[in-house]
Amino acid sequence: MGAANRVAVNTGILYARMAITVFISLYATRLVLAALGADDFGIFNVVGGAVVMLTFLNSAMSAATQRFMSFAQGRGDEDQQKKIFNVSVALHIIIGLIIVLLLEVAGYFFFNGILKIDADRIGVAKLIYHFLVVSTFVKVISVPYDAVINAHENMLFVAILGILEAVLKLGIALFITYTSLDRLKSYGFLMAALAILLLLVQRVYCHKKYEEVEIKIRKYYDKSLFWEMTSFGGWSLLGSGVSMLAQYGQGIVLNMFFGTIVNAAQGIANQIAGQLGAFSTTMLKALNPVIVKSEGSGNREGMLKATLTGAKLSYYLLLLLALPVIMDMPFILNLWLKDVPEYAVIFCRLLLVLNLIEQMFVTLPTAISAIGKIKGLKIGVSILAISAVVLSFLFFKLGYSPEWLYYIFIVNVLIRSFVVVLYHAKKQCGLSLKYFFSDVVIKSLLITLVLTGSMLISYLSMEASLIRLLIILATNFSLFPLVVYFLGLNEKEKKLVQSFIAVAYSSGIKFIRRK
Repeated sequence: MGAANRVAVNTGILYARMAITVFISLYATRLVLAALGADDFGIFNVVGGAVVMLTFLNSAMSAATQRFMSFAQGRGDEDQQKKIFNVSVALHIIIGLIIVLLLEVAGYFFFNGILKIDADRIGVAKLIYHFLVVSTFVKVISVPYDAVINAHENMLFVAILGILEAVLKLGIALFITYTSLDRLKSYGFLMAALAILLLLVQRVYCHKKYEEVEIKIRKYYDKSLFWEMTSFGGWSLLGSGVSMLAQYGQGIVLNMFFGTIVNAAQGIANQIAGQLGAFSTTMLKALNPVIVKSEGSGNREGMLKATLTGAKLSYYLLLLLALPVIMDMPFILNLWLKDVPEYAVIFCRLLLVLNLIEQMFVTLPTAISAIGKIKGLKIGVSILAISAVVLSFLFFKLGYSPEWLYYIFIVNVLIRSFVVVLYHAKKQCGLSLKYFFSDVVIKSLLITLVLTGSMLISYLSMEASLIRLLIILATNFSLFPLVVYFLGLNEKEKKLVQSFIAVAYSSGIKFIRRK
């Protein structure tokens, strides 16, 4: 199966998983909230949030392991894959122990002055915290197995595991709904047990399925590889850590000047942007290993082709959903929420615009990571991220309104994308800036203008109503495939789409004849 076909199949599998798990997860959350009550549910999320804030280190090292694993697989070097796996296991055990130590020390301060929890539930909260620390350690040491599965592009297993996790979480929600035991304790214990169970399933599967998954740390330990992965992970850590601080910094700065009502508007914006962005993020999960493997096999041209095609498709997928939402945002929020917080509409619109800009460049950092030289990129991105928070603080000091946070971050993303990211993509990957602008940027903007113009007719000529929203959606969804095909794809991509349609049609005819 070719790389393009693998990406298409894997993306389809991941979308199917998302379609199943999103409804299960939403229902499970509703059950948990009803079973625990607002106070206990709040305790679990406050304590869990404190843990999440200190585990960004894990995501950084996960990206490093994924890169090295996919690169070695692209080269077809099985012995190197075994070394990477064993070094990764050792590295993540060390990381896991460091995180446990940090979390346990931090826990003392959390429960002595930082977290506001009722005295009669403080004992349970501490127990939940320890459960979550165990769960965090288990997730850290499972990263090498995640990397192996993703490097092999085994999205079917990823989907099955995701569905299993969602179903078991639903089972936990049902259990605590009817149990006579302390529901918060039961929930914390079962969530930690679930993390351990999923690790065991991953471990058994990987050891049986993949030859490189062989734990012999003394035999395969490579000191130079260990420090190379640690260095790569360290720069990834810088980028992840600063991005996390910038994200939390937005909320803190808004809270300092405008209070919790504006934080509520920001929370709504983040939720909408996150849900709409899931469709393009899912596609990237299937594409990223292909980009790294292509570089690992010495196919720089194929790597750049996958990078550019991925950037366009990622933008188009987000645009399909984001554009009508941006246009009719006031009506959508009033339809969804009983009371729409002030600034929610403008926040949602600006955040979606910001995300669309980012999406045009989203695969370029993966390509740069595939080369392995990420130091300059991470330093540049980190400086810009912190400067945006500082500028927001200064603007608010001068009396500017809350939406200026997003104006500042939009300008920040434009500078980061068009200057820092493109500079390093050209320098490290040999990306043609002229071709990137003509094939990605101009085509993306052209499609955006055409679709916006077509929907504006209904938006401006009708009053806000459900009928207007449905007409806008129908216009967008019906024109989108045609506009993308004729204006957004190059000739090779059009031929690829034609081959997909031909294969699908042929398979459908064969299926009908069998019946």
